[in-house]
Amino acid sequence: MAMLREIWRHFFKKPVTVKYPFEKLEPAERYRGRHEFYIDRCVGCGLCAKECPALAIEMVPSDKTVGGKKPVFYLDRCIFCQQCERICPRNAIKLTKFYELAAYDKSELVLDIS
Repeated sequence: MAMLREIWRHFFKKPVTVKYPFEKLEPAERYRGRHEFYIDRCVGCGLCAKECPALAIEMVPSDKTVGGKKPVFYLDRCIFCQQCERICPRNAIKLTKFYELAAYDKSELVLDIS
């Protein structure tokens, strides 16, 4: 009897869940998602790679930066702690609110801006 009473109480209430992927919720204000990298601002100092606790950033040679190196982000290793964004002296790294990072292949989770 108690179960029927509980069912009846919740029968006309609006569902708490959403029908993802057809309906998407807006992430919270402080949500940290996929990286956005501006290669024109980067000086190749490597501070982002040195500060990364997950070792998700690797510096590779590049002719598009002043220092001759640029970061490559491995999103499968990243813990989205925002250390790279905080330490970057030129604001070349920003974490966005993009959260759909599912992939079949790990190579799709490598962010290499040329």
